[in-house]
Amino acid sequence: MPPGRWVPVHEKVDVPVFKNIIYAVKILFKADKTIMPAVIIAQLTTEVFTNFIQGILFLKVLLGIIEGNGSFEYYTRILLIFFASAVVYEIIIIASDYAQNIAMKRVFKGLNNMIFKKACEVDVACYEDPVFYDAYQRATDILTGSIFMAFVMDFSMLIGDILALVLVIGVVTSIDPSYLIFLAPVAIVFAVEIKKSKLLYQRDLSMTTNNRMKAYSQRTVFLKDFSKDIRTSNIFAVILRRFDRAVQDNIYIIKNYGMKLFFYSLIGSLFGEFTPIVGTYAYASYRFINDTGLDITGFSVVLSSINSVRQTTTGIANSLADLTNMALYFQNLHDFFDYEAKVVPGSRPAEPFELLEFRHVSFRYPSAEEDAIRDMSFTIRRGETVALVGVNGAGKTTLVKLLLRFYDVTEGEILYNGVNIKEYDTASLRRRFATVFQDYKTFALSVNENVLCHAVQDGERALAEEALKQSGVWDKIATLPEGADTVLTREFDENGAGLSGGEAQKTAVARMFAKSFDIAILDEPSSALDPIAEYKMYENLIAATENKTVLYISHRLSSAVLSDKILVVSGGRLAEVGTHTELMAADGEYAKMFSLQASRYAEEVQELG
Repeated sequence: MPPGRWVPVHEKVDVPVFKNIIYAVKILFKADKTIMPAVIIAQLTTEVFTNFIQGILFLKVLLGIIEGNGSFEYYTRILLIFFASAVVYEIIIIASDYAQNIAMKRVFKGLNNMIFKKACEVDVACYEDPVFYDAYQRATDILTGSIFMAFVMDFSMLIGDILALVLVIGVVTSIDPSYLIFLAPVAIVFAVEIKKSKLLYQRDLSMTTNNRMKAYSQRTVFLKDFSKDIRTSNIFAVILRRFDRAVQDNIYIIKNYGMKLFFYSLIGSLFGEFTPIVGTYAYASYRFINDTGLDITGFSVVLSSINSVRQTTTGIANSLADLTNMALYFQNLHDFFDYEAKVVPGSRPAEPFELLEFRHVSFRYPSAEEDAIRDMSFTIRRGETVALVGVNGAGKTTLVKLLLRFYDVTEGEILYNGVNIKEYDTASLRRRFATVFQDYKTFALSVNENVLCHAVQDGERALAEEALKQSGVWDKIATLPEGADTVLTREFDENGAGLSGGEAQKTAVARMFAKSFDIAILDEPSSALDPIAEYKMYENLIAATENKTVLYISHRLSSAVLSDKILVVSGGRLAEVGTHTELMAADGEYAKMFSLQASRYAEEVQELG
């Protein structure tokens, strides 16, 4: 697959079935090495015992005794052997079930971890691509839809049925090879079932986007983020209409494929069950009635054997069809894991920061018609406090995404200490930054874990407390039931607590204070704060970032007054550069923005006072 490109799966209906089955087996063994052996042993035992030992051998011995071909003592020995076989069979099944239950938990955990890890490694651009979300959902559907467990069962059943078929055909051939003629149509069933499985896959594929819309609608009802808007507006009626439309579209798709699937099922039943049974029964009856050498034992064993052959061949056909269908789903998983990111890390570790330079940088988002950033050049030196200001949509946050290598520039280059950032190890480079994003998030974890962003170690609570004090939210956190160990939200903990927008933002800012960094990037760090709280937070930031490099990004200009340099962005271009005094004297765009906001700030402060 080309780097950074999600290929819509409708382009890949014809996929290598055998290779994907092998791929699925490898993935399973990587997750857990015991699941396949446990299920295969159980299935082999089941097929051999029920279709061969119980259904044919025991019947043949019993009828032979009835016809006088064995003594009671012989029958007793056979009965004891059969009983012992049944006991062994039950022990194997019970042990296998126990092993399967444990192994499937490990498989589910292992595969989820693999998918989660890959999802965290893909380019940020993927999260703005609906094709990626479809691919991600199809990958996770393999787990949530129990496709892997079904694959294990079908793979094991295929092996078991093949072994049972070989044994049963051996018995039938020893009586009369002519009966095998009536089993020939089963080959048609294999082809029909494989065709049917591809049709089922195409049907399910057509419903992917509709299913994602359904899941989104269901999710919005339960998430706190949407609760207030849903209850104070009619927005959910719009979402509900989309939900209903998605359901109706799925119904249409199911009906559209219905007749074709019915036709394939009818053909499969005709050649898989009707022809073998009717043909065999008629031929066996003819031989028995006309006394052509087929005795009662042979007649009964043939009928039982043909029924077992029918069951096993049908089982093989169904297993092959299911495995073919699953192979198409595993192609989605294969594509997901094989995705190659556009943003490729370099090998150079990022050294302590000295100089950052944007040199004629332009950038255009995937599928966008215009550049978000146009020919932008500027420098930031160690120890400088820089404000990046402009109206919403000017391109400020895009610059941060480029600096952190969430995306790579379309033209130009970004230099860190004189070296193109593409040459640096991405993780090493990002560790040099402490970032508070505009769309910050708090997690359903403890306050300490939200601040430290890892499991709390001994002695780290003091570090988190100091960071919370510096961000201005400690007084609130101290009142929670378990202090900074309180879990945020009650989603998983009835003793959890919720925070206001401003408190949550201050908690997010505390992450920066708790981290060792060279450059602080604050993207709208005070958007949820009133002017007084905003001013106090900036005072703490200035004290905490002394001798550090700070990049403020905001359309609110209170941070600009305290900065060494102001970069004014407008329409994706660098419109002005200078200090607050210089830009006010220039009476340009910055001066107009500041004067307008200053009058509003004065009114807000007066109201708060």
